[in-house]
Amino acid sequence: MDQIVTLDSRQEAALQAVADKFIALHKGDAVKALKEMIVLNGDLQERLDALQASRRRQ
Repeated sequence: MDQIVTLDSRQEAALQAVADKFIALHKGDAVKALKEMIVLNGDLQERLDALQASRRRQ
């Protein structure tokens, strides 16, 4: 990991609510939800890396 994020209690509660909804979308299967989130994050990271590389070339 490149960075550690610290959340306050309000942010933590909001994150927990979103996580609960995401797991519910996967019929309560937390492992399946985690795997999908890892894939989604990987896709987003690739997009960010491509944008950064594009900006460096300009």
